[in-house]
Amino acid sequence: MPGTLLTPKRLAIAAVCLVSLIVCCGLAYWQWERFSEAGGTFQNLGYVFQWPLFGLFPVFMVWRMRKLAAQRRAEDAAGGSREPVAAAPRPAVTVEPVRTPAHDDEDDELAAYNRYLRELNARDQR
Repeated sequence: MPGTLLTPKRLAIAAVCLVSLIVCCGLAYWQWERFSEAGGTFQNLGYVFQWPLFGLFPVFMVWRMRKLAAQRRAEDAAGGSREPVAAAPRPAVTVEPVRTPAHDDEDDELAAYNRYLRELNARDQR
């Protein structure tokens, strides 16, 4: 793999990561300035810490994708099968409908409200 360190694709990825970090650090500085002003809040201070994390996220994703690719190559070299194992079919499950028990001790206010809702529904059906 010598000589393939600076490919256009890797340079583009590095540039995107660097631009992301610079922009997000600029936004963190802006939030710090807002926090330092008289009207600044602790929400601005929270953003001061949050923006650099957003800027580092592309770098983390590149690292993670490279790590997973290396792991996949190691599994392929070891002869491991990457094909998913077919899961056994699950038996169909039937569910009985839920029936609410009839309550004779219904609250008067609740009963009046339910009658009102039935009347509204009947009016809408016309």
